[in-house]
Amino acid sequence: MTIGIGGSTAEIELDKLIDMTTDITPISLGEYQQRIVKAQQLMREQNISALYLNAGTNLAYFTGTAWYASERLVGAILPAQGDLVYIAPWFEVSTLSGFMEIKSEVASWHEHESPYQLVIEVLKKNNCAQGTIAIDESTAFFAVDGMINAAKAQNLSLDFTSSKNITAGCRMIKSASEIALLQRAKDMTMVVHRAVAKILTVGITTSQVTDFINKAHIKLGAPKGSSFCIVLFGQDTAYPHGVKEPKTLDTNDMVLIDTGCLVQGYNSDITRSYVFGEASQKQRDVWLHERTAQLHGFAAAQISSPCEAVDIAARSYLETQGYGPDYQVPGLPHRTGHGVGLDIHEWPYLVRGDKTPLDAGMCFSNEPMLCLYGEFGVRLEDHFYMTTSGPKWFSEPAHSIDDPFGYEA
Repeated sequence: MTIGIGGSTAEIELDKLIDMTTDITPISLGEYQQRIVKAQQLMREQNISALYLNAGTNLAYFTGTAWYASERLVGAILPAQGDLVYIAPWFEVSTLSGFMEIKSEVASWHEHESPYQLVIEVLKKNNCAQGTIAIDESTAFFAVDGMINAAKAQNLSLDFTSSKNITAGCRMIKSASEIALLQRAKDMTMVVHRAVAKILTVGITTSQVTDFINKAHIKLGAPKGSSFCIVLFGQDTAYPHGVKEPKTLDTNDMVLIDTGCLVQGYNSDITRSYVFGEASQKQRDVWLHERTAQLHGFAAAQISSPCEAVDIAARSYLETQGYGPDYQVPGLPHRTGHGVGLDIHEWPYLVRGDKTPLDAGMCFSNEPMLCLYGEFGVRLEDHFYMTTSGPKWFSEPAHSIDDPFGYEA
């Protein structure tokens, strides 16, 4: 039996877990203010009159205001010069105020009124009635369409563009505070991975494993539990995001568990693959190819190199081992990795064509999965961040297929 796999129960393993979040430091008010200053600087450099931030991670990043996006417009307008103005339904203003880190004026609308007209009025009031307005790229089309039509109705010469150059321009580079929160989230999920591996037994269902993982994340201090969870056994592991009807666990099955949690909104996202029982020679070979590809990608992550270099390095190695070519299977059918922060997938991406230069503070997943349809798959996903001297792991790669968590390393 693989070392660290099986032999315990959910009750025993949950009882061992303690809250890992008691000493974390949230993002400070000063840091939110610095983010706004940087955004306004980028806006002026790019001749952007104002930035609309929609409810979601962009609003949270710049203001500390955690709010969900819905059919009712909630967001904020940040002029290139001047103070932020929130937009919200009138009946939500008092609630929204309690969520704000950056306190500022709230322009509100009643249910029979147009929030898009209100956006235009706020822009006019803040001397942004002409030029280019950057719209949060996550904003639903109906909201963007509403703003465009409201501007047309008043014959305003406004151009609307994506906010990506501003939002990604700020969010791609993580601060020391952000990296610390990301590190804690990943530390917590690694503890969960070690714990869940020990409860595996023949016949266990993916839903039972998922339930344990959720409870374990809660016990460790993630109040909402797992932010997502993928559990797959046997042939199902060849499908990156799972299958319609997952199988139960059998002896000598490949196991793939991909999960994460949130710490102050910052994501973990770690995958482990190992064998429940004794690995066959093919399972061993593919597992080692996966781990080696991951290390080739890591080695290629150097300051000023393009993001695509990581994907090219991992994929090129795999092709020397007979996989692919390109996205063909058996092989790696998707990008090697993605940025991570307040969104589990964010810019930039470790994929061919993304020529963004790697810079200190960027944070990524590294997961060049191998898919062998009809047999099994192996995904080893760890995260790293860039320092001035190169990449540094958030989570150390799996040790070996016989001892994935390094108990006897």
